[in-house]
Amino acid sequence: MSKPNKKGPSKTVDIYCKGCNFLLFKYRKGGKGALLKCFKERISQNFTETPCTCPKCKKVFARDCLIRGTPAFKMIGGKVWCK
Repeated sequence: MSKPNKKGPSKTVDIYCKGCNFLLFKYRKGGKGALLKCFKERISQNFTETPCTCPKCKKVFARDCLIRGTPAFKMIGGKVWCK
């Protein structure tokens, strides 16, 4: 399978924790679909201290994994929302 485009789209979305509305990432997302995964190379700003954990409410919102051979965060359903 092909690797994701490193540059990615120029439009960014803000990803928030569903529990406490803390800003977690600014992410260059492509397409109109739901947020299922975040490729680490497309995260433009990261506001978390430990990976996959909200710094404010300490809840785990994603899992660290490899998707198509590229490091990514796989989002847990209902833990984050994006604007």
